[in-house]
Amino acid sequence: MKKFYLIILISSLMNTAFAQEQMPIPPVPAMRELHHEYIQTSLRNIARLSSAADAVFPVTNDPKLNQSIDKTIRIYVNNMRAIVESSTQLNDNQKYLWLRGINDILTGFQSAWQAKLIKNVMYPGLIKAFYQAMQLEMQGESILPVVKNNELEIGNILIQNFCLKNNIGIEAAKDVLVLKTCQREPASILKILTRFPENSYADSLITVAAFRDQEELYNYAAAPNALGKRIQTVDHPLVKLIARLSQSKTGRMYFPFLDDLYQGKITIEKIAPVLADENSDAYYKLLVKTRVGYAERMRRGDTPMAAKTLAAKLKSKAIEMYINEINALHDENNPAIRFKKIDSLNPQELYYLAVLGEEEIYTSSFVSGVYPRIFLRSKQADADSLLQSLGYDFYRKFIKMSAAYNTLDDFLKRMSKPAAEKLMRNFVNGLEKTGSLEDAVDVADSYASIYNKGIRHLILTQVQQNLKNSQSQKDKRASVIYNLLHTIFVSADSAGKTNLSATLGINTVYNMPLKELQNESGRIIIQQYAYGDKDAESYFGAFLARFSNSNWRIVKKPYWVEINSVRGTPVTIYANLPLDETKDLDALAQDSLNYYLKTQGLAPTMVIHRGHSYYLQQTIDQLVPSAKVVLLGSCGGYQKLNLVLDICPTAHIISSKQVAAGVLNQALIDAITEQIRMNKDLVWEEIWQKLQSRVTGGYKEKFEDYIPPHKNLGAIFIMAYNKAMEME
Repeated sequence: MKKFYLIILISSLMNTAFAQEQMPIPPVPAMRELHHEYIQTSLRNIARLSSAADAVFPVTNDPKLNQSIDKTIRIYVNNMRAIVESSTQLNDNQKYLWLRGINDILTGFQSAWQAKLIKNVMYPGLIKAFYQAMQLEMQGESILPVVKNNELEIGNILIQNFCLKNNIGIEAAKDVLVLKTCQREPASILKILTRFPENSYADSLITVAAFRDQEELYNYAAAPNALGKRIQTVDHPLVKLIARLSQSKTGRMYFPFLDDLYQGKITIEKIAPVLADENSDAYYKLLVKTRVGYAERMRRGDTPMAAKTLAAKLKSKAIEMYINEINALHDENNPAIRFKKIDSLNPQELYYLAVLGEEEIYTSSFVSGVYPRIFLRSKQADADSLLQSLGYDFYRKFIKMSAAYNTLDDFLKRMSKPAAEKLMRNFVNGLEKTGSLEDAVDVADSYASIYNKGIRHLILTQVQQNLKNSQSQKDKRASVIYNLLHTIFVSADSAGKTNLSATLGINTVYNMPLKELQNESGRIIIQQYAYGDKDAESYFGAFLARFSNSNWRIVKKPYWVEINSVRGTPVTIYANLPLDETKDLDALAQDSLNYYLKTQGLAPTMVIHRGHSYYLQQTIDQLVPSAKVVLLGSCGGYQKLNLVLDICPTAHIISSKQVAAGVLNQALIDAITEQIRMNKDLVWEEIWQKLQSRVTGGYKEKFEDYIPPHKNLGAIFIMAYNKAMEME
């Protein structure tokens, strides 16, 4: 591209009649000799400019072409000097000014090049452009055509030349340069126009910005400044609509419906009564109805305006109005009371509660409340019909949640076998086309939670087909994603003997070496986060009782306990006291312990979360990157793997897909701490086998929902993908 640009530019330059021969310069008066010398010095200075990354000369890899470029530029500059000295129209002072102007264009290029504001390939074009502009200015004509026909960088240097500053077309030329800047940086149009609100192209540029980012235009339109006022005057339907909303106190509430408002599918007057109460069911229902209307368009690749704003508002309302309330009633045993808040919602509205509230919804809120009510209130109880009515919006997220909460088999049974198979094939397809890894991680996580052998086989087969297609099409991103999924899924199959750590080139996921957990002094630091709810007294008492033996010594502090191993490997467990949550004393205890560990230089390599799922985010927010093993001892901790890996990229995570139990959490803590105290590596498969043989009764089923590190397929995928990208 650079070479093509050069050939066109230099061909044009050298074919100009003016450049074919060098004009003689008449005798120069002594008073102007110095200015001619300045020009010659500037030419030599530019010829010597160079850097490791770029250089003015050589401009190309062709020595002959470089020689022609240099010669042509020197002829141009020589002939401009000759025109000035030969002119009978210019007086001595004007000749002095033009010689200074010629030198100014050269020093202007040098300064711009050194500031990395212009490329060396533009040097010949700048000289030619200045010659043309010089001719026009001497004839009293506008330099606008020259500015229009040249690159932005060339135009910026031209308009700063003091010989051209008073040209009759200078203001129009400046407007064109603003236009060129906006065309090159469309994401910054409004930011640029903040400095040039009176630009002659402002109305059309504002319209372009309106279609590009409606939220941004809304913010600028609401500002009490010159650009805000200019936006209010633009005569375009979309700009006028956004400008109108920006001046309303309730404009933000209307904004999620912008696309429908613009297309005339709904009016502000029809929405107004719904907005009388932003926290009403009616507002949430209208948000869902609008999103459903957009879903099919989005599936076809058409993105409605303000779609992200609508999704964000829908999510916030789902959480604020419904999820928070049914979560808060988690201790209520009567479902009619606990889930009364969602009684008025239809299947589609319940569906969006689930997929948009994924990170907030409790296990029991989904399994006992939202999920069953979706089908209880569906006329046909047909899962495929439900997804069709939603345009398959967020369907991968719903499948992932259903798999994680062990409702996927039930969900797939609610549709025909062909429909279920098609859905799961689509679930696997096109993972490389999204802007993030979220969908691929959801597929990996889901595979680990699917027990139906037919569905697992279908997913694996589809992954293999996508891998084959991506390799034949030489799609690198797709090949990486599907190759990793294939490797991970084969390993997850009981018949597969793949060693993931060796195959994927990641740290071992099968065992945690003892040395990885030890600090420089050989001690292992474990931190447990506890919360002061009503269940804390029983589980914390049991926790201390397990270490009340000759192998451990317990030291009680005002806000935490310190448990030290007496025999074997040096191990210290720090656990904050689960003080009264209603007075935030548990948070105070955690803060005090965190401060102590930090000031003492004690970095935990194992972190344990104890308490309900609604406390889990608080623990994650306090995680330290040093953690190598993380036990999420709460319901649905499996949903939070990505958040943990963002902080601790190589951590081995233990979590439950559904209901956790204090007895099981303590069994895991006992097994892990005893293993490391006895100076043994943590071999997860051995630990799991021993625990499975000991767990009995109702706890046996619950333990099956606990996922060991080597079975955390989503976490393994993320680690492997990051490793693969590092090697590119």
